[in-house]
Amino acid sequence: MSDMITDCESLLGQSSLSGPDGRRGFLKVALGTGFAVAVLPVAAQNVIKTDTAGLLTGTMPVLVDGQAVPVYAAQPDAAQPEGKTGLPVVLVISEIFGVHEHIADMARRFAKQGYLALAPDLFVRQGDPTKVASIPELMKGIIAKTPDAQVMADLDAVVAWAKQNGGDTSRLGITGFCWGGRITWLYAAHNPAVKAGVAWYGRLVGEPTALQPSNPIDIAGTLTAPVLGLYGGKDTGITQESIAKMKAALAKGGNKSEFVVYPDAGHAFNADYRPSYVAADAKDGYARCLAWLKQHGVA
Repeated sequence: MSDMITDCESLLGQSSLSGPDGRRGFLKVALGTGFAVAVLPVAAQNVIKTDTAGLLTGTMPVLVDGQAVPVYAAQPDAAQPEGKTGLPVVLVISEIFGVHEHIADMARRFAKQGYLALAPDLFVRQGDPTKVASIPELMKGIIAKTPDAQVMADLDAVVAWAKQNGGDTSRLGITGFCWGGRITWLYAAHNPAVKAGVAWYGRLVGEPTALQPSNPIDIAGTLTAPVLGLYGGKDTGITQESIAKMKAALAKGGNKSEFVVYPDAGHAFNADYRPSYVAADAKDGYARCLAWLKQHGVA
C-alpha cells in the first residue's frame, strides 16, 4: 500500500469538515461545487439537492506518495449519537466528470443513512475533469491517462485514512457510477476488506491498455466480494451480451454478485442532472443499493 500521511485533525467528532454552522473545511477549493462543464446545461428540474442538516461535510486531503488527493467527505454530525466513531465506510467513485455536485450529493445521501462517505478526486494528477469542455477531450486528455494502479493505491490510502479517523473499515463498501462502476468491480477484487459493492452502469469488457490492463470480466473468476450491478437495458455502450458474459464468468468462480437491468433505462439513468435520468429506476436502484450493502454487512 502506498504511504499515506495526513496532518489533518481527526474527522469524527472534530471540526475538520463544514457543518451547518459554517465551519470551514481544509481545502480552499472544495470538491462537489457546481456541475462539470462537459455536462452543461443541466436538467435543473430533476436535480436532487441533499441538504447538510445533521451532517459534517467538506473536502480534506489524503497524501499519497507526496500527492495530496482531495476527498469530499460526508458523515453524520458527531454531536448526534450516530455520529460517534465506528461508522460504516462507503467509497463513492465518480463518473468521468470527477467529484462534481452530483457525486457530492450522492455522498450526502449515504451520510444521511449513517455512513462515512468518501468521494476522492482520482484524477487529480491528470487534470481537473470538471473544467474540460467536451467528453471526447475529457476521455483523451484525462481518463485514458489515469492508471488503474494509481486509482487502486489512492483508494487504499483513503481506506487507511478512514480506519485511522474513526471509520469502521471492517464494514467497507464501495459504489461507483459509469467510470466509477468499472472501478467498483476492480477495487472489490483488489481489496479483500471490501464486504460489498454496487456498480452503476460500469463497463465490463474492453481492450486492455498499458495503464488499464484489466476489465471487470478479467477479475470475475477470482472476485470474492458480492457486487450488485445496476444497468440499463437500452445502454448502447454496455451491451446485454457483455452482461451475459460477466454473469457466466462470475458463476464459474462461484461469486454471489447479481445484476438488475432496467429495460427502459439507458446509460447514466441515475444522473439526475442529465437527460438520461430515469427517476423511477434511479430511486429503485438506490433502494437496492442500500439494501445490498446492509444485506452484506456494510451498514
